[in-house]
This record gives sequence, C-alpha cells and structure tokens, in this order.
Amino acid sequence: MQFEIGAGSTINLSCKFDRTKGLTIGQNCVINAHCRMDTRGDIIIGDNVSISEEVIILTVDHDMNTTNFGPRPRSVIIEDYVFIGTRAMILPGIKIERGAIIAAGAIVTKDVKAADVVAGIPAKKITTRPDSYNYTAQYRRLFK
Repeated sequence: MQFEIGAGSTINLSCKFDRTKGLTIGQNCVINAHCRMDTRGDIIIGDNVSISEEVIILTVDHDMNTTNFGPRPRSVIIEDYVFIGTRAMILPGIKIERGAIIAAGAIVTKDVKAADVVAGIPAKKITTRPDSYNYTAQYRRLFK
C-alpha cells in the first residue's frame, strides 16, 4: 500500500483506506479495528498514538463556493502521545498537538493544542492533561 509504518505499530483488521500512499505512522502506534482513514490528502501520525475503534479521519472535503464543487485535500497531522477515543471524527486540515486527547464521539473541527482534552460536537476543550509522557501506546488484541 506504500504506507510508511514505524516499528512496533499495528493496524487492526477491517480498517478502510481511501487510496494507497498518503499514510505515515511513527513508532509504537495502534489503529484499532473498523477505522476509516481518508489518505487522499495525507495523514501523518507521530509516535505512541492510540486511535480507538471506528474513528474516522477525513482529509478531503468539497468547496461549496466553486461551480464544480471541487475537492479540497488537506493533510491531518497527529503528533506524539495523542489518544483518540472511539467513534471520534477528525475533519480535513486539522493538527492535533502532542499529548492531546480526543474524547469518544467528538467531532474535531479546529486544531487541538498540546495536552488539551476535547469533547463534544463540535469538540471543545474540557481540561488539560499533565504534559509529561513516558509510555508506549502499543496494544495487541487478544483476537483479531
């Protein structure tokens, strides 16, 4: 698929990708089952990132202000030590900075600052987590 996947990283079964290429994953990351990764506009993931089941990361939308409703690809960047909860959605062009947490079911429409915890629709900051991280996000499912 021409993805770049770092050592110790795992992509679980039933994930969907919109094209070959366009995905870079750092070391010790996990993408859990049933995620949709829209790789048309590139997704760049740092180290020790955990993406829960059924997360959707979009990188292309359509420009409603043009006559052809043309596609607008925009990369999504997810920095180190980010956790994204089940069924969250990340919209095109978003940057999620180091150590941020996206709550389950959140829809991220704006960039998320380092160590911020966001939740809701649209996602809003609810708190900040400590900014010192020393763990590995590896996760191996018992049954795949």
